Amino acid sequence: MENYKLVLPEHLNHYGFLFGGNLLKWIDEVSYIAVTMDYPGCNFVTVAMDQVVFRKSIRKGTILTFETTRKREGRTSVEYLVNVYKKSIASGERTMVFSTYVTFVCLDENGSKKPLCRDPRQC
Repeated sequence: MENYKLVLPEHLNHYGFLFGGNLLKWIDEVSYIAVTMDYPGCNFVTVAMDQVVFRKSIRKGTILTFETTRKREGRTSVEYLVNVYKKSIASGERTMVFSTYVTFVCLDENGSKKPLCRDPRQC
């Protein structure tokens, strides 16, 4: 799954770069959308992000691409890889700026873990 985000002034820190918390929020959001679409009818919560290493600075006006790919499926949890790229408007060059694994766990209506299911009639 691919999503895009435009970096606006309200997303910046006091140095004029993208505030890391905004990037993490967007990663959580795009990966949640992916898991919800892959497992309709299931309820998920984020339980982990693998690593938080900011590789490149991101400035106002940057268009970010979020590529989300399912990597591992367990009995009650599923893991996605989210790669984030920025693309130069001038050159068209694409550069990876962030990458992490996000793990979700499937919960029942009481907040207890439950097995994953792909058919919403079985959830």
